[in-house]
Amino acid sequence: MILTARLSKFVLVSHITSSVGWLGAVAVFLALAITGLNSQDIQLSRASCLAMELSAWFVIVPFCLTSLFTGIVQAIGTKWGLLKYYWVVVKLFLTIASTALLLLHMQPISYLAGVAAGPSFSNSRQSEQLIQLIEKAGATILVLLAVTTISVYKPWGRIQFGMPGKYMQNVKTQDPSSATGKSVGFYSLIGLLVLLALFIIIHLFGGGMGHH
Repeated sequence: MILTARLSKFVLVSHITSSVGWLGAVAVFLALAITGLNSQDIQLSRASCLAMELSAWFVIVPFCLTSLFTGIVQAIGTKWGLLKYYWVVVKLFLTIASTALLLLHMQPISYLAGVAAGPSFSNSRQSEQLIQLIEKAGATILVLLAVTTISVYKPWGRIQFGMPGKYMQNVKTQDPSSATGKSVGFYSLIGLLVLLALFIIIHLFGGGMGHH
């Protein structure tokens, strides 16, 4: 399925807008979490925690899901494809992983807002949760910046599908430096995916879930 030029532009604009909005909303969430942790004004700290839940549910989650959906539609409906290029696969993996972790963290965010709405709220007692949310928001910003960088530079090459014999013939006829570059890019991609998978597994089954 190839999108028409007009529809492709609409999907592209939607994807860029939602992706930038996602990054900006997480930055605001990070600022709110830092304020909630460090403010000496308990009312300001309470308001920051309540605003964190509102921004997460009504801004971050919609932007996140829209970015994921429009990214998939754009990949499928254009020449890039969904599984044709390494950089597209990496972007898809990072976006799906970020979306999954976001949805997993909505429960502790809502719990913190519920505590903030109560009369006995104290940011010092909730400091551990706030620090964890600050760390996760900072990590998310780094991931989204990485996704943006990948979108601009489009590193690695096209994924080679085909028979091994044909692939070996192509390797023999191509420039050695080009082949070396592609192999380095391929193994770098595999290493990145393994590290991300380990991070998610450790987060879900290690200390991460114990605090949710």
